[in-house]
Amino acid sequence: PMSAVFARSYAGSCLARGRGNPYPFVMDTRAAPLIDPFARPISYLRVSVTDRCDFRCVYCMSENMTFLPKAELLTLEELDRLCSAFVRLGVEKLRLTGGEPLVRKGIMTFFRAMSRHLESGALKELTLTTNGSQLAKYAVELADCGMRRINVSVDTLDVKKFSDITRWGRLPQVLEGIAAAKAAGLRVKINAVALKGFNEDEQFSMTEWCAQEGHDLTWIEVMPMGDLGGEDRLDQYWSLKDVRARYAERFTVTDLAERTGGPARYVRLEETGQKVGFITPLTHNFCESCNRVRLTCTGELFMCLGQEDMADLRAPLRASADDALVEEAIRAAIARKPKGHDFDYSRAVVKGQMSRHMSHTGG
Repeated sequence: PMSAVFARSYAGSCLARGRGNPYPFVMDTRAAPLIDPFARPISYLRVSVTDRCDFRCVYCMSENMTFLPKAELLTLEELDRLCSAFVRLGVEKLRLTGGEPLVRKGIMTFFRAMSRHLESGALKELTLTTNGSQLAKYAVELADCGMRRINVSVDTLDVKKFSDITRWGRLPQVLEGIAAAKAAGLRVKINAVALKGFNEDEQFSMTEWCAQEGHDLTWIEVMPMGDLGGEDRLDQYWSLKDVRARYAERFTVTDLAERTGGPARYVRLEETGQKVGFITPLTHNFCESCNRVRLTCTGELFMCLGQEDMADLRAPLRASADDALVEEAIRAAIARKPKGHDFDYSRAVVKGQMSRHMSHTGG
């Protein structure tokens, strides 16, 4: 017999293409969750609330960035409408990103508005990825909005190297923000981009610091996103297979089945008991379990980080005060979600490179 998941997926795809529901007994289309063509439920939305940032990290954007005109950005009210539509359609985890989300004027108004979905139980988690520069100012408010954990990007604990990699960032300011987040009761996960020739020598010192502070640590492979004005991604690439192998030389490493709704795979270092994650779009493709889509600050929905295909949600959003057109556009987009991305590093050429910056899609 036909599985219910496949039937919902196929019916949703048919509806999105205007073919009608072939299985009307299977689903009420108005209440159906978002299921992509490969039977993956879409329950995780990452939202870039701004493309602007107070850092200029070398793997994320060029130093002399031209940012989007403010008139092109979704208003905070429009972000609320879109995110709320996704929540109605089954999204249970909402991660707010940028650029640097906390530099957008009035952003706490939006965060407080999203907390109503936590209170209703429709949203299971509201969280944030930040560079940490503004955390000292906003940590308490974030906790009051119902956030329980956040991700902070820290690639090095060396003050000069931090300044070099971020161009404009100051490590003491970020560490102060992390301490404020911890004091406010927020669980902090440190995200570190693995960069060959830059932070290889800090693998164990960063791990020790995270253990001492009670922070989880996730390593991320550098991804081929955007023209960075001469930065060579092939030269920067440090395989996380190597990172894991180096841990195994010093620790007993146990694979964990745990998932947090994102792409990371986790291990436990038995001697310290701490959890370390690996996000490996290149050495281990995680697409088979992908449950997420990305919304930009201009209303573009990217169904895959590693593909150029996107859907414009801003036009239907602004075309009507009713959300029917938006929900229809969302369903049509999910029906086009690909099976996987094309990121790859060959011996000499970066394949599957995306023309847009990470700050555009959301880090």
